[in-house]
Amino acid sequence: MHPVHDVDALLLLALALSSKRRPAELAEIMAAADLIQGSIPSETKLGDAFHRLSTHGLIDEVDGRFTLTPDAQKIMAGQPRKAETAERIFSVREKLSAYEPAGKHAPIVLTEEQLAQAILTHRSAGQGAGKNMLVPKPKTADDDTQRPAKRPGQWRRPFASRKRKA
Repeated sequence: MHPVHDVDALLLLALALSSKRRPAELAEIMAAADLIQGSIPSETKLGDAFHRLSTHGLIDEVDGRFTLTPDAQKIMAGQPRKAETAERIFSVREKLSAYEPAGKHAPIVLTEEQLAQAILTHRSAGQGAGKNMLVPKPKTADDDTQRPAKRPGQWRRPFASRKRKA
């Protein structure tokens, strides 16, 4: 697949993160991209990446949601778990450059308005007190009061200092 851009690799990483259990909506993909890189690419670059990856058979659309194809899942398999974001993007770019698509696939065409709306949805969800898409909610003081009380009993240090015998 030629040429390969950083946005392509970022989009595959975001899709892999957001569509683990079910196909992901655009806002969930934007949330994953923001979580991975700390920023979201422009609507034009994202639209081009969706078009490129779908024509090469790496992204599939299911009822308005998006998921990785089996070929894309093979590319994403074996990613280093403790690698930095730049290393992961570089690794995915290497695998994408070696990938040769088998046949032609239908392109996914997304308008800039659809992508802009998804970005706005993600940003507004992050500012409000509503459901946050990917980041777990912090614990509140109410969570601590619902825990059972500790059992009564004598407490001792596990390794109490002992006097040495001479």
